This record gives sequence, C-alpha cells and structure tokens, in this order.
Amino acid sequence: MNSIVKLLLVEDDDALRFIVKDNLEQNGYEVDIAENGQEAIELFEKNEYHLIVLDVMLPKIDGFKVLEHIRRTNEQIPIIILTARSMTEDKITGLSLGGDDYIPKPFSMEELLLKIKIFLKRSNTIPSESLNPDNPKKIGKFLFYPDELILSIGNETRKLTIKEMELIRFFSENTNRVLNRNDILERVWGSNDYFLGRSLDVFISRLRKYFKDDPNIKIMNLHGIGFRFSVKKEDIS
Repeated sequence: MNSIVKLLLVEDDDALRFIVKDNLEQNGYEVDIAENGQEAIELFEKNEYHLIVLDVMLPKIDGFKVLEHIRRTNEQIPIIILTARSMTEDKITGLSLGGDDYIPKPFSMEELLLKIKIFLKRSNTIPSESLNPDNPKKIGKFLFYPDELILSIGNETRKLTIKEMELIRFFSENTNRVLNRNDILERVWGSNDYFLGRSLDVFISRLRKYFKDDPNIKIMNLHGIGFRFSVKKEDIS
C-alpha cells in the first residue's frame, strides 16, 4: 500500500489506539491519531484523509457529533465506526448519520484491514475531475453521473455519498424489478445484518427525497420482500 494513503484513527483507549495504529502503519498506511472528538475535528479540518476510523465513545465531543461535523463538509470520505458490541442503538445511529460501516468491539485487525481495503478501493475509483457531459445515465428527468457522484435535475445538482451512488446505480440497473432486501444489502454493503438493514431504510428515505421532483420515479415498499425502483420506461436510458 502506498504511504500516501492517509488515515485518521479516532480512539480514546491508549492500548487499542497503539495496536491499531501500529498495524495500520505496518500495512503501509500513514496514520494520524486523535484521542478525543475535539482533536479529531481539528485534524480533519487541517488535513486531507482517504478514510476515517471513528470510535463513538469519545471524551470532549462524542463520535456522533464528529461524524455529523465531517458529513456537513465531506460526504465522500469513507468512515468506519467502532462501537461496543452491546450498544445496538450506537450502530444504527452511526449508520444513519452517514457512517459507511461499523465494527463492533472487540474486533480483529484482519477484519478492520479488509474493510479499509474495500472502502479505499471503492472511493479511489471516483475521479476528481469535473462532470463528463457525454456519459450521464438518464433516470426520469434526472441525470445520474455515478463516477462523479452527481445527481442533477434542471439547474439543481446534488453531490452524493459513495453509498448513495452505489444504491442509485443498483436501482437504476434493476429498474422496475422486484429487489430483495438481502440482495440489496449484499450488493451495496457487502453484508447483511439487522443494523445494516436499518441503515438501508434510512438511505431509502433519502433517495425518495432526492427523486421527489419527478413524480414518475417511485421507490415502492414490497412488504416482507424488499423494494421496486419504479420509473416509466420512456424515462429511462
């Protein structure tokens, strides 16, 4: 792994922070550490990171407020949340606020390293260049630019998170089909559990708001099954 890949590790436990930082550096990552939420925000504002590993139980400013602060200014950076295994609501809250995935403590370094590798691979495929006007996907009245994380209608342009982009892309590739919840979770999140399922519901609510300006686009609940991304056929290209 190239040393220019820079991570921010936010963890208040001294021993765990040392172990994780040491393992990440042994795998070629450049790592900044923050011991509390305030320090995490200060480092985030001063530096550019490729990924953040964020504990939710932090002194001074808790991890949820740190997550909200980051998402207000950067919707693209992957954020992996560290949670106590017993704290069910922490997992759901973290995913709802914009976390990309979570790892319950105690965890293995192999699991963390694998998740980091997956998210870096996804985010690094997103070019920073401006829109490519020759290659949008038309969804109803919207233009969807997956590579640029853009959804636009008329003069309005919305910047998407990686997860939002992946979910819209999956829906647009399977328009008007019945989509099983488990299949969506496996395809977009890479795994399927209760907490990610709750996160999916949050993302569905977001997408409904994003597409509300075109009444011909609907995300329909199919009770006990999943969803159907419904678009009139003449509005798809």
